[in-house]
Amino acid sequence: MVTALCIATTVAAALASLLLGAAEIPPATVASILFGGAAEAEIETAGGSLEPEMARSIVLQLRLPRCLVGLLVGAALAVAGVLLQGLFRNALAAPGVVGTSAGGALGAVLALSFGLGLRSSYLVPLGAIAGAFASLVVVARIARHRGRTSITDLLLAGVALNAFLSALNSFVIARAWIDHEVARRINFWLMGGIADRDWSHVAIALPGCAAGIALAIAHARDLDLMLQGEDLARSLGVDGERLKNVLLLATALLVGSAVAVSGVVGFVGLVVPHVVRLAIGPSHRALVLLSAVAGAAFVLLSDLIARTAVSPGELQLGIVTAFVGAPFFVFLLIRERGRVETL
Repeated sequence: MVTALCIATTVAAALASLLLGAAEIPPATVASILFGGAAEAEIETAGGSLEPEMARSIVLQLRLPRCLVGLLVGAALAVAGVLLQGLFRNALAAPGVVGTSAGGALGAVLALSFGLGLRSSYLVPLGAIAGAFASLVVVARIARHRGRTSITDLLLAGVALNAFLSALNSFVIARAWIDHEVARRINFWLMGGIADRDWSHVAIALPGCAAGIALAIAHARDLDLMLQGEDLARSLGVDGERLKNVLLLATALLVGSAVAVSGVVGFVGLVVPHVVRLAIGPSHRALVLLSAVAGAAFVLLSDLIARTAVSPGELQLGIVTAFVGAPFFVFLLIRERGRVETL
């Protein structure tokens, strides 16, 4: 029942993202465009008539890539949240806890500040991915001692690095105010959003998201065993150190790919996994799959609100997810008070 509801919500949100916007295109026209046809006559909208070729361009070049990017970002951040909450055994863990979000943000901010985004649409996303992986390497290296990775050290190193990278971001932004256009682009990007995304962004996000989700599914059973204790998991053949490294790699792939195309979108990796866990239980294979679907639905619905709440203008996606996620985070803190395990 829960699975069917999540899938139906995601499909409905995806269809709505193709239909709604400044120009509302009828469902029959969208279906015709998607399946190889095109409208044969002008389309009447609230803003006036729309030429068939313009409708085709809006659907295929603007709304469909944006929809797919939203699906990928939501799925990636939600699955990353599942992995980190399982790894830290803490329902309050989120993708930013190991510094990957801040690292990705810094990589993109540096690329923007040096004007690399004007040279190629790929350079800013690649900078974000590089920053996410670099931050992961630093955190993992700090937390590793005598061949073992301490979960406590991993958490503390992630918190410290996240604060340091956020300070670096602020420093770069402060220097960027010399060029107001660069500063505007940086702030716009840091607020998170999937507006104006094209097929190049889909191509950038898809490989990392697919690889990260595949790793999460493949190691879901091992993560279930790790939650019973590392000694028990080791006796059942689970290499705990290898599993931690694989989960961190999967997290970096997922968060890096998401940040690369959407900027910093908060609370998806916190809210979605926790709600799904409450609905279906702690089995990580089911959690990964259903969280991917629910995360995609959450981001698409948030993006619909962002597109329509202040029409004809637009809110940033990160603003909407924060409006939803922040109150939930407070609720979660109250609910988990006294129950959060001391790491």
